[in-house]
Amino acid sequence: MKKSIRVAMLGVGRIGKMHTRNILTMKEFEVVTGMDPYLTAEQEAELLEMGLPKFTRDPDEVFNDPTIDAVIISSVTETHSDLIIRAARKKMDVFCEKPIDHDVPRIREALKAVKEEGVILQIGFNHRFDLHHGSMQRMIAEGRVGDVEVLKITSRDPAPPSMKYIQESGGIFVDFMIHDFDMARFLTGSEVVEVFATGTSVCDPQISEYGDVGSGHAVLKFANGAIGILEVSRRSSFGHDQRIEALGSKGCVMDDNVYENNVRLFNETGYHGAKVPYHFPERYKEAYFDELRAFAASIENRTQPLVTGFDGLQAVLIAEAAARSFKSGKLEKVEIIDV
Repeated sequence: MKKSIRVAMLGVGRIGKMHTRNILTMKEFEVVTGMDPYLTAEQEAELLEMGLPKFTRDPDEVFNDPTIDAVIISSVTETHSDLIIRAARKKMDVFCEKPIDHDVPRIREALKAVKEEGVILQIGFNHRFDLHHGSMQRMIAEGRVGDVEVLKITSRDPAPPSMKYIQESGGIFVDFMIHDFDMARFLTGSEVVEVFATGTSVCDPQISEYGDVGSGHAVLKFANGAIGILEVSRRSSFGHDQRIEALGSKGCVMDDNVYENNVRLFNETGYHGAKVPYHFPERYKEAYFDELRAFAASIENRTQPLVTGFDGLQAVLIAEAAARSFKSGKLEKVEIIDV
């Protein structure tokens, strides 16, 4: 019988709590502890009810435990690089939520430590593990639509998050559209070399007070000559809207929304169908499990993860170029850094 991977959860906020709940049901892992310096009494009670055996506010308790094999990092972005480095130095494998960091030099330090210590680092771009997105990527890679000429990605959340989140997120291009920057690279198999970005806060004017936008738009130029057109919005009144289209020299492939069911009613009042999932936890429920299964497989087989630190770095570099473009109003070059 295979030995379960002993993991520590670093950060048990919204995403960390979701990962914890998932991992507690998975045979591949054994959760040893949860760490979060901002734990409240209410969170502690919830974690105990979920079945978390132990929790702490002190990261030293995690990194001084020689029985821990790996960590799941879901803490605030500014802590990611430091936690990756500390874990690597202790020979712990790492799963880290996106983005790796807001600071590129710190990302490079973290990736250097991972390489030096020979540990596994997988970045949490869970969209790659979605059944539908994966099928689309394989069709493109097999050449079934020919050379991709135009890629269109639409991603919309049902409602804006809190203003506290907006203030701390790093901006819509780094926090939100970064999933689509990674998806664009994943689908086309090409690097982004230039980006033009703009946006508006019509959906919630208060967002602009924090120097951000509620809806972001980006045009990408790929090294292979293709063009990407990306749109994200903090508000979609009908639920979590996720659609992709790739036009190629031989045809077009579309990845539509997932619906609650496939039943459609046609009558004298029109066309009626089921709703889309309300938000990303529902839309990508299985993808969150599948990315963790892939992480476990990488640890067991000591193989390169399906989403690497290089992927995480490149997505941040595209996001930074988009943020610069939004401020400058000009096309901005995207740096490509090998690690």
